[in-house]
Amino acid sequence: MKSNNGLYVVSILALLLLLLGIFFKPFVIVNAGERGVVMEFGKVQAQVLGEGIHPIIPIVNSVQKLSVRVQKEQIPAKSASKDLQDVYTDVALNWHIVPEKANALFQQIGDANEVVQRIINPAVEEVLKAVMARYTAEEIITKRGEVKAGVDEALTSRLVNYNIGVDDISLVSVHFSDRFSEAVEAKQIAEQDAKRSEFVALKAIKEAEAEVNRAKGQAEAQRLQRETLTPVLLQKQAIEKWDGHFPTVLGGNGALPFINLDAAKLPLKVDNQ
Repeated sequence: MKSNNGLYVVSILALLLLLLGIFFKPFVIVNAGERGVVMEFGKVQAQVLGEGIHPIIPIVNSVQKLSVRVQKEQIPAKSASKDLQDVYTDVALNWHIVPEKANALFQQIGDANEVVQRIINPAVEEVLKAVMARYTAEEIITKRGEVKAGVDEALTSRLVNYNIGVDDISLVSVHFSDRFSEAVEAKQIAEQDAKRSEFVALKAIKEAEAEVNRAKGQAEAQRLQRETLTPVLLQKQAIEKWDGHFPTVLGGNGALPFINLDAAKLPLKVDNQ
């Protein structure tokens, strides 16, 4: 009888211990991609729990688990350019909590939601305002890579002070006010018209120059021809073309016309008979 009573008491105690263990949880499981911040009576401790199962003292210790995986935030921000144009930017930021500094971050800021609201969003807005103010609206478009690099560098150096790592930052969309966009479009149209007019004018100038050059060439050719075709040369060409017969044209009185030829200049034909 006493043996049965003892067994009953042991069973009750074991059950109570099991219930207490389940209720107070003397261990904690830290999942993959997480870190555990240990607190003792609410005070953050230096120890950061890695992945796995860890024993703790119920009531005395508690653990706050934080994700150290890469997280993405889409942040809209408004700033102004160097020439005082409104700039609207959509920023995509990939960030993570530095694993070994999870306890310091939680102590200073809080969980991931508080990190985004209290640190990341304001930091992105301030950095964009500072960087965009260095460039005109046109340069923000033409030097987008340089602008992105400036934002990346400034934001990384700012967030590292809060134990937040920046993995990547993208300027997804950069646009301006409707009025400025219309002005840019009008400017582009005007520039295209100006280039078209310049091309037409240049074409006309080139055509005029070509016409002048052709006229000069013709005049030079005529001058050379006049200098080359001397009376002696013309007479020689006429003699070379003569077939040796006089024209059968009679004068008005029936007499043959007299042609004065310089015999010295006529080619002599010798008959070899």
